[in-house]
Amino acid sequence: MDYSKEIRDLFFMQQSYATLFSVLNKIQIRGDEYFESLTSRQFMTIVAILHLPEDETTLNNIAKKLGTSKQNVNRLVNSIEKKGYLITQPSKRDRRAINVKITKSGMLAMEECGEKSMYFMAEIFKEFTTEDLETLWSLLKKIYRFDGEEQDGFEETAPDFEIEQDRGELQTRALQEFAKRRIQKEMPSE
Repeated sequence: MDYSKEIRDLFFMQQSYATLFSVLNKIQIRGDEYFESLTSRQFMTIVAILHLPEDETTLNNIAKKLGTSKQNVNRLVNSIEKKGYLITQPSKRDRRAINVKITKSGMLAMEECGEKSMYFMAEIFKEFTTEDLETLWSLLKKIYRFDGEEQDGFEETAPDFEIEQDRGELQTRALQEFAKRRIQKEMPSE
């Protein structure tokens, strides 16, 4: 029997896995360079907290949002708490759990990092069209489902793509800079 198709498929699976692993490490390292007050993992931990209802910010829910373990989230939360960006308190729903809250200084750090993250995204995805980005997102979600579990992602609050009124000026300025960087990247180089 000819197994050339299977060998080819296995080759591409191995290469995809190795590339995905390397890309994730590279993005984490570069992200850590972009963000001054938080690491990439700390930034994403706070993003996960922001995407949960206030009374559901338990370590388990944050871990599920990030696709990691409760132990990893506990370490991340402790390191962010030491910076004064988070506080933990007993959950009102479950005595065994704690809820994590973002402090005012944590929100200020997120505003700073949020703007930088937009520029970082422009750099990472500079060669991607909108269609490429949609395809990549779809494929990544398909990979996530390999074990039957759906990603508990961050997209449920994103589809409206509206600028918050109370932070409109800051977001508008950041989006203008982001758009400028995307346009520069889309222009053919001579």
